[in-house]
Amino acid sequence: MKNAAWADCAAFHGHECGGLTIGYKAALYAIELLKLDFSPDEEVCCVCENDACGVDAIQVMLGCTAGKGNLLFHLTGKQAFSFYERKSGRSVRLVLRERPAGMSREESFAYYQGREPAELFDAMPAARPLPETARIFKSVKCARCGESFAEPFARLKDGEPYCPDCWEGYSRFDV
Repeated sequence: MKNAAWADCAAFHGHECGGLTIGYKAALYAIELLKLDFSPDEEVCCVCENDACGVDAIQVMLGCTAGKGNLLFHLTGKQAFSFYERKSGRSVRLVLRERPAGMSREESFAYYQGREPAELFDAMPAARPLPETARIFKSVKCARCGESFAEPFARLKDGEPYCPDCWEGYSRFDV
């Protein structure tokens, strides 16, 4: 599958908006800088520093998804995206530049739509190393609720595994 178009991103997201445009333009810029194509598996990885509208465009444009393990989140609230191309080891972090103040939603949308990706983002080396590929973990059963969950999320109490929802944490400050 080749890289998708704006219309595909809007259809997936449900509407057109400035936030979707940010992710779309970030994906276009990453495609240009790293010579990327749609990722049928984990060839391309993206670490998003937000969970806003633009993430949908990255999924559509580059094939990065949480389910495949090549769409990861490091939530800082920033409009920033790190893209990695596994085969070559190339990467880039794109940080959205501040837009002119006082724009309405409509003006903001038009502003983002009317700019080239290089005008919108500062490009710099990725701040984090390339994330490992997705792993499949053994399931364990929670001693309290009986539901199965991935072993790395287990908390032990008296040698029994507890899921994060059932775990009663320990803190000497909760008085």
